[in-house]
Amino acid sequence: MSRARWSEAERRALAATFREVGPGAPTLCEGWRSEDLLAHLVLRETRPWVIGLDMTAKPEPGEEPRQSQVARAASTPGGYAALVDELLGTDGVRPTRFLGDAANLVEFVVHHEDLRRAGDSPRPQRRLPAEMRDAVWKQLALMGRMAARRSPVGVVLVSSAGPRTVVKRGADSVAVVGDPVDLALYLMGRGERAEVEVQGSPDTVASFTAAMA
Repeated sequence: MSRARWSEAERRALAATFREVGPGAPTLCEGWRSEDLLAHLVLRETRPWVIGLDMTAKPEPGEEPRQSQVARAASTPGGYAALVDELLGTDGVRPTRFLGDAANLVEFVVHHEDLRRAGDSPRPQRRLPAEMRDAVWKQLALMGRMAARRSPVGVVLVSSAGPRTVVKRGADSVAVVGDPVDLALYLMGRGERAEVEVQGSPDTVASFTAAMA
C-alpha cells in the first residue's frame, strides 16, 4: 500500500476546493486568505527554507515577507491557478511528498477544513472513508501529547469511532470526544470550529479549556 495513499487523495480534494473558492477567500488561519494558505502549502513542500527564513523575522500573520510575495502573485486568477497547479505538481525535490501520509495527511486535512469551515457560511462536517479517518487517528497521539503539555489536567482523546488514547496523565482528567478530523482541528487551535465535546467535572473542564484557549 502506498505510504501516501490518503494524503494524495486529500491533496487533490484540497486543490479542488482552492479552485472553487478562488483568491481572497477567508480561512481559519489568522491573517491569511486563501492565497496565503496556498502559498504556505506550496512553499512548505517545494522551498521549506523560505518558511524558515520568514519565521526568523517573527512577522504578524499575513505579513510574512517571502510567503506574502508568493501570495500576492497568486491574488490574480491566473497566478492563483498556476499556484494550485504547483501544489499538484511532482517536479523538483519534495521531501515531504516522499514521506507521504506521515508528513502530509493531517496537514492537508486540517488546512482543507481551514478553507471549508471559514467565513459566515461554513460547510458541514465531511464524512471521510473509515480507513482515512483511521489514518488520521493514528497521528493524533503524538499531536495530542504536544498539545496537552499546557493542560493542568489529564487528557484522553476519544474517537467517535471507538478508539481512545491517553495523551496526558493526571489525577483529574477530561475526555475530548469527536471525529478524528475534528480532534485534529481542536488540537491545532481551531477549537471554535471543531465539533468536539469535552467531558469531565465542571472544574476540570474549565481548567482544561482555559489552558487550551
